Amino acid sequence: MRINSNTCVLGKSVILVPYRAEHVPRYHEWMRDPHLQQTTASEPLTMDEEYEMQRSWAEDEDKLTFIVLDRSLPDTSGTGSHGGAMAGDVNLFFTLGGEEEEAAGGRQSAEIEVMIAELASRGKGLAKEALRLLMAYATRELGVKRYVAKIHEVNQPSRSLFEGLGFTEFRRVPVFGEVHYELQVSKSVDCWLCALQDSLVYGSYD
Repeated sequence: MRINSNTCVLGKSVILVPYRAEHVPRYHEWMRDPHLQQTTASEPLTMDEEYEMQRSWAEDEDKLTFIVLDRSLPDTSGTGSHGGAMAGDVNLFFTLGGEEEEAAGGRQSAEIEVMIAELASRGKGLAKEALRLLMAYATRELGVKRYVAKIHEVNQPSRSLFEGLGFTEFRRVPVFGEVHYELQVSKSVDCWLCALQDSLVYGSYD
């Protein structure tokens, strides 16, 4: 999505930066891992396909993605200017469609997901902070009012992560082995979401 093509969002432990071509080789390495393929329901891509996917993320107005940088690890940009090491990504998809989209008022509803791929960055709470920052950004800048997470039923760590953020189960899809969660932006989450919107710190990603 072009709206975040030059924007980074600064958090305490993470920095969210736009997915650029420079990130593709490391991202491609991550997605060769069978475990990550399984947990993200992804198919392995060639390097050329990965670059094409990156271009799609940058241009498609139905997709919003940030690379998650771990601020506690050395900068891996090669220039030392980005503030941390690549750790994973966090994404939104405006592709729910059908009754879900109609009920939520069109593009006010989005599917959300997060991946912390680097072993050295797991267990630090980065996924939770990245999700909170993305939701605050998307609610503030794009007007998103409802977030949906589709998680494999055996992925208990991910289910616990979203439940801890206030997501509630609303559907099960046995044929895919998925549990679907939602979070409606309302008074129940205003205590942290509104506060985050008001305190978001942006930077420019050069």
